[in-house]
Amino acid sequence: MKILFSSAPGYGLTLPVIPLIWAARAAGHEVLLATTSEMTEAGARAGLPVYDVFPQRNVWNDLLTMVSGQGRDTGDTTELPEEYRNLRLGNGPFGLFTVTMTEGTIEAGRAFGPDLVVTTSDHAAGMLAAAALDVPVLEVGNRVSWSVRDTDWREGHGSFGENEGAMAMREKLGIGSTRTLARIDPRAPSMGGLHPDDEHPDERDAAPWWPMQFVPYNGGAVVPEWALHRPERPRVAVTLGTVVPSVSGVSSLAAVLAGLGGMDVEVVLAAGTADLSELGELPPNVRSVGYLPLSVFLPSCSAIVHHGGSGTTAAPLFYGVPQLVLPGFADNPLSAQRVADRGVGLTHDPSTIDATTVRTLVNRLLTEPAFRDAATEVRAEMAAQPTPASVLARAVAACHAS
Repeated sequence: MKILFSSAPGYGLTLPVIPLIWAARAAGHEVLLATTSEMTEAGARAGLPVYDVFPQRNVWNDLLTMVSGQGRDTGDTTELPEEYRNLRLGNGPFGLFTVTMTEGTIEAGRAFGPDLVVTTSDHAAGMLAAAALDVPVLEVGNRVSWSVRDTDWREGHGSFGENEGAMAMREKLGIGSTRTLARIDPRAPSMGGLHPDDEHPDERDAAPWWPMQFVPYNGGAVVPEWALHRPERPRVAVTLGTVVPSVSGVSSLAAVLAGLGGMDVEVVLAAGTADLSELGELPPNVRSVGYLPLSVFLPSCSAIVHHGGSGTTAAPLFYGVPQLVLPGFADNPLSAQRVADRGVGLTHDPSTIDATTVRTLVNRLLTEPAFRDAATEVRAEMAAQPTPASVLARAVAACHAS
């Protein structure tokens, strides 16, 4: 079987789907990942065949320009679709991705000839491509702390990702309705997800919801020797993900590092390529590792402090690590609230955080057993969910039967 995977060009929007693509390849299916911008290289590094559906322009950079408050001037837009120029980024990232990526995804699909399209629930370009190609689509949730089953998502983005950009492209290209095979919910049951034996048809179109185990993928790396061992004192991970440093800088790290610097802990700071010069000399107990995938060292950590990105929230759940979330923007506050509600961690407004508060909150995570116990419970729930391989096999069987 040939399976076209389609994703938006962000790490948190693409990397959660990689294990499902691996499952398809391991089962002997032909796969192609249709994406653009930085995710073409990220997909290739994951060992996948990738097609750039919009090589004319880095639309991810356009998104960062928008959310950083640098205005909507995106430079020369003469080579861009008319719909893009009309929206001028005012429809948000999903509209932006839809109007730039839909036609290229359809073209890739026509050349590849898929029997099934797999796309994330927030990526309308994939769903529109499936409809244009007249093949069923498997819709995958890529957030493990909340889901497109939630009312708050639907109110903000519209059913099935039908934002203004999607409606414009559907009309422009004469695309009909999408045949949804099923929708995947990767959340643990106690965080709003489905139990393994649950079958919940969607009230909108009767497509079934299937549970799936979240398997973290955040890149590969040569593992340093220290990461294989749990240290004598607690190890605390600190990261702002890939978007926050580009948009807001790293100033929010000052209070975090000042607080942790006064504790008897080992700090692993994973700040990617962010410029840390404004922070001055780091405390002696801070190990700055640049870009090192969380999965490399998170299993040896006793806690993590982060911004609330979907993938960064999900990885500690998988490893049973309590977390302190200082939410940034977009869906970050919602992830933070789910973490606090489930008792797997704590949250605080990053605009009012200080070193004393950081020490107090992290000390609670390290010393109060309830947080570790709750995180361990969620980890066990996730491990009991159907694996990506079993969900992929189920989708293939349903595709053949349809």
